[in-house]
Amino acid sequence: MVLLHVKRGDESQFLLQAPGSTELEELTVQVARVYNGRLKVQRVCSEMEELAEHGVFLPPNMQGLTDDQIEDLKLKDEWGEKCVPSAGSVFKKDDIGRRNGQAPNEKMKQVLKKTIEEAKAIISKKHVEANVCVTMEMVKDALDQLRGAVMIVYPMGLPPYDPIRMEFENKEDLSGSQAALSVISESEAQLWWAAKELRRTKKLSDYVGKNEKTKIIVKIQRQSAKAVVRREL
Repeated sequence: MVLLHVKRGDESQFLLQAPGSTELEELTVQVARVYNGRLKVQRVCSEMEELAEHGVFLPPNMQGLTDDQIEDLKLKDEWGEKCVPSAGSVFKKDDIGRRNGQAPNEKMKQVLKKTIEEAKAIISKKHVEANVCVTMEMVKDALDQLRGAVMIVYPMGLPPYDPIRMEFENKEDLSGSQAALSVISESEAQLWWAAKELRRTKKLSDYVGKNEKTKIIVKIQRQSAKAVVRREL
């Protein structure tokens, strides 16, 4: 198996193994899925940290408004009334006005926080140093654990507009966000090695030879991006 050390720019991301006979069309998609999957786990973890501190997302038409404005406009958080955390809530105002302030109690908060740390560990960049490969199965396991923790704390589910639920249902809208700049669609993904574009029409062995014990550093980027500048590695 050829060992691929995947980078984005100069930043290490993860290790992945593939036979030299692998079609680069298949390999490029596989690398893109793991790369994007790790980003998804990170986004969910970030939102779950906010969920643990400030409760569920407010309806879009209530976000950023003051209490007086909400009262004047006669707006109501109907989903917030349904989505009450297990064992009750503790009020902790969200100063940026995205979440309703009905946070889980300390015990339920720790359920979320513990799972967040475990999920982050599953897809951690530290695996590169430890020579541990990251697979799509590991990414899915991390997401499953996060989904399970949310179900424990919010057995009735989250509002349909809550970004955590949207991520779990693959309905997330990242347009206009900083996160969108990091995601690389499978169709746009391109791998480079030693300043060479690894063309999807070829096999991995066409570039690295027949030695299955080879380790290479590949960079993932969008096809429209400029060629990777060769560096001495």
